[in-house]
Amino acid sequence: MPQSVIIPEIPYPDVLEAADWLCSNFGFSVRLRIGNHRVQLKFNQGDLVITGPSPMPVPRHSIMVRLSNIDHHYAQTVLKGVKIVNPPADHPYGEKQYTALDLAGHHWTFSQTVMDVDPAEWGGSETKE
Repeated sequence: MPQSVIIPEIPYPDVLEAADWLCSNFGFSVRLRIGNHRVQLKFNQGDLVITGPSPMPVPRHSIMVRLSNIDHHYAQTVLKGVKIVNPPADHPYGEKQYTALDLAGHHWTFSQTVMDVDPAEWGGSETKE
């Protein structure tokens, strides 16, 4: 198993095609292939599992990925012809983000922290443990 504490599982009609697409277009790398029905992917310290076709309709998912250089990642994604839903924009909560669609219609939001902002400044609240 990957070392991440939380490992999303995202279904795709064609697991191998999806794994290749995510690696080529978003910069993931394959950790482990299990037949043609499951692939474990890595992105920096994060992990993701691509699962095989389901007898039920595949729901659309939304995934957020933290980056250290969003401008470079965005430029590479655009060069590869990936459909962009929202171009990079700065947000009041201190993140610069853009959103793209993958080959199955899942939304991928890529985010980079550009400023440390107190959540109270943008309407959030922080819980202290």
